[in-house]
Amino acid sequence: MKRMTYLGAAALCFAGLTATLGQAATVGTYNTLTGAAPLVIGHRGAPAYLPENSIGGNELAAKMGSDFIETDVMMAKDNVLIAMHDTTLERTTNVEEIYAPRNGGYAVSDFTYEELRALTVNPTGSGADTFPGFTPSADNPYRIPTFADMLDALTAYNDANGTSVGMLTEGKYSDNIDTSRAVIQTLIDKGYDTPEKSVVQSFDFNNVSDYAELLDAAGVEMGVAQLGVGWPLDDGTLGVLSIGGAFGTLAQLSQYTDTVALSFRTITKELIAAAHGEGLSVYGWTFRPDDQTEAFELADAFLDWGLDGFITDNPDYLRRVVDAYDDQVSPVPLPAGMPLLVVALLGLVGLCRRV
Repeated sequence: MKRMTYLGAAALCFAGLTATLGQAATVGTYNTLTGAAPLVIGHRGAPAYLPENSIGGNELAAKMGSDFIETDVMMAKDNVLIAMHDTTLERTTNVEEIYAPRNGGYAVSDFTYEELRALTVNPTGSGADTFPGFTPSADNPYRIPTFADMLDALTAYNDANGTSVGMLTEGKYSDNIDTSRAVIQTLIDKGYDTPEKSVVQSFDFNNVSDYAELLDAAGVEMGVAQLGVGWPLDDGTLGVLSIGGAFGTLAQLSQYTDTVALSFRTITKELIAAAHGEGLSVYGWTFRPDDQTEAFELADAFLDWGLDGFITDNPDYLRRVVDAYDDQVSPVPLPAGMPLLVVALLGLVGLCRRV
């Protein structure tokens, strides 16, 4: 099922056609799939500054201008979906201060959510537990949240601030249809049931295929993304290589996904062009610039190539990059833009037949 690509393109055409046909009417010149500005996606919130996969970190990422928040999910022992990247707890929490090892370690699957609630998500890397000028609105912003609580917190933020930050949900588990079903149902229950609000992704090809089938069965539209690295076959065919050596060509993936989310170091101009040719958008992960200058340097070529989304630990830096590029986009005023609007009309007709 094709979902976000055709609908998004049709909406873009319609918006262009309904612009006032006068001196103020313009057509943008982005190289992204839809022609819209690329997305800034806070990777696990804003972990360069605050604890990852936390409600507080997500709130900061939203304040920094993220269009989406990327969140990792998995099941606790009692089948509660939680926000957590690792299958073990040592790296990101204070578990060793609270509990003795279980089965020789600290696997998430050995703890119920009630037990996990006692833990605090610690800063990792260069992060801290405070950020200048920022006070989280949640009472306990750095506890391990349930996935449902995280969605509720994002909804509350959007309602309070008049924003529309979406959720990019990554399944961090081996192929498990029950967990995939719980992810999709939770998103639906919490109102994250449109492509503008929700994208689901995984490195596991089976998980991604399950997401697409579950959405079809539910009659719901969300974005679906395959994670991996960009990979050319010996014959030049471009595709995605993911865990276990699984490979899918862009043409194959376009049958049930909307997006390929790839290590940015494996993305080329040719790959973006080929993906766009199959109707796929391309996200790059994970941009971790040391400062604003490096952010501009890292993103420059990808902006020209038409990358559709920047997944980053530093949403503030990438927000400034995209906004600066946005200021440089050259509009095409009418009447020079009229032929583009005619093409958009023809494209809209064609897309409506295919949706």
